[in-house]
Amino acid sequence: MSWWQDMVCYEVHPRAFADSDGDGIGDLPGLTLRLEHIRDLGADAVWCTPFYPSPLADGGYDIADHTAVAADLGTTADVDRLTARLHELGLKLIVDLVPNHTSDQHPWFREALAAAPGSAARERYLFRPGRGAAGELPPNNWQSAFGGPAWTRVADGEWYCHLHASEQPDLNWRNPEVRESFAGVLRYWLDRGVDGFRVDVAHALFKAEGLPDAGPGQHRDPLRNHLMPYYDQEELHPLYRAWRTLLDTHPAPPGAVPPHERVMVAESAVFDPARLSRYVRPDEMHQAFNFAFLETPWDATQLRRVVDGSFAVPGAAVTWLLSSHDAVRPVTRLGSLARARAAALLMLALPGSAYLYQGEELGLPQAEIPVERIRDPLWERSGHSERGRDGARVPLPWSGDRAPYGFTTAPPEDTWLPQPADWAGLTATAQQQDPASTLALYRAALRLRRRHPAPDPTAPPTWLSDPGSPVLAFRRGELTCVVNLGPEAVPLAPLPRSGPPLLSSGPLDGDALPPDTAVWLLSP
Repeated sequence: MSWWQDMVCYEVHPRAFADSDGDGIGDLPGLTLRLEHIRDLGADAVWCTPFYPSPLADGGYDIADHTAVAADLGTTADVDRLTARLHELGLKLIVDLVPNHTSDQHPWFREALAAAPGSAARERYLFRPGRGAAGELPPNNWQSAFGGPAWTRVADGEWYCHLHASEQPDLNWRNPEVRESFAGVLRYWLDRGVDGFRVDVAHALFKAEGLPDAGPGQHRDPLRNHLMPYYDQEELHPLYRAWRTLLDTHPAPPGAVPPHERVMVAESAVFDPARLSRYVRPDEMHQAFNFAFLETPWDATQLRRVVDGSFAVPGAAVTWLLSSHDAVRPVTRLGSLARARAAALLMLALPGSAYLYQGEELGLPQAEIPVERIRDPLWERSGHSERGRDGARVPLPWSGDRAPYGFTTAPPEDTWLPQPADWAGLTATAQQQDPASTLALYRAALRLRRRHPAPDPTAPPTWLSDPGSPVLAFRRGELTCVVNLGPEAVPLAPLPRSGPPLLSSGPLDGDALPPDTAVWLLSP
């Protein structure tokens, strides 16, 4: 079994994690200084979101140089120190690869704007003439994921495609120079000792030939994403097979995992299990994010259906997550801290790997960001109807009774994003002193998860509850997990077990499990 098949990976958004130099912005040295928190939590790896140079039109995912480090986050030497310290602590490093687009400040795109239509520089991107008598209409009806058309017109009349913000022009993945350049990006970071890559927007690199109009319901029905002409194209899979070969064969520097132990994770917003399964075939990606699980409401029947569907590919390890830098935090999304804690035990008991997002282990709710401090491009592009994802990207509270809670020595008004005034009880320091805290729950869960591993992390759990029941009960090896999603307490007595409960997300009512509560039992 490979380490990543049942790993717990901790996602870090570096500008919001820890600030080392007092400028109010988290950085790589700050992350390095706080790595013991992640180790003590019980994680196996760290996924670090982009630390590359960026104008920050989209939180760092608009990249101006894929093989450099943003000046406000550190240097390449800081990456090397981070990598070395992670490996000293027994942790792996997964970094973001963002291949669908670049920043509009990338040298390639600036060259393309200065070049003529039809030039080699423009062939690296998706430039097209417009429709209409004078080319005044976009080339097709595609819409940006952030709202509005997926096309922007330049001074000479051509349009360029961007499935996200207009500052993120999409690359042309049928161009050999693009493919060769990103193979070089992979080799560069492998040479610096990284252990894997999370591939951003992995379902969207290739667009259908001819760039045809999208059908009705664009961005409205996730189950039909794979039908869109800019998603889930067949040409993706030969590319990922080539990348897999590169990861499996490129020499590893000292301290990094051997080539055959590297991991490649797809951020693929494909919700049909059969379609998603193609990304994790034995010679392609190792994992694909399970967005269906993240987006399922607090409902036993729907969660059971998603769990069953997640094991559609025999032999493929499933990846579970409840939150990320792009999602509403579980405390807010599920409606209560009690449900978020129960969902955590549900997720961590399922066979496969789990991704935790920074602050999830502290039980942080989604923060409300004042309008004047919103950074997310969703706010402007949606016509101020969607506040965006900034509420999940607020700097972590480490200690103290007021902002900035130990995140920085800068004044609170100078932090990357503003922190709520009522987070004193949620700081890592405060929770370390409380055995009933969410931090204590996560630490205990990860210890027990390691002590009682799933015999086969690719095999589905054994259900002990009936379909349609408001209770989810299942066994994975020695561990039994029971979650009550219904409105009434349920007895635990009928379940076979050895001894008292190992861990519960909240107080039990004698031998009954209250609503919105999960418990782990040792199976006989």
